[in-house]
Amino acid sequence: MFQKKQIIYSETLGACVVDNIVSLAASKREKPVPYYVLKPVFEDKVSYIPVAHHQVVLREMFTIKEALEIKETKQYEKDKHLKQAVDYVLDKVAIK
Repeated sequence: MFQKKQIIYSETLGACVVDNIVSLAASKREKPVPYYVLKPVFEDKVSYIPVAHHQVVLREMFTIKEALEIKETKQYEKDKHLKQAVDYVLDKVAIK
């Protein structure tokens, strides 16, 4: 389970901040289900993704080594979200 304020990678949103983890129910009769509240780093929107049984690939942010390896692939050039996330990791390291 990801933690609040953690930066993660979503295959559909790119680099995201886990802004919060909330419990939501479809109706008053339904049991609340925990959701990640994700805010993409490069877009001004919010997405709610179920903590369990989500269909979107969520993972911890790339390491520097992984980012450098991904940067050498064709997928890096084709996928806007992947490119932004890899560049985010590499730019963050360059600042240090």
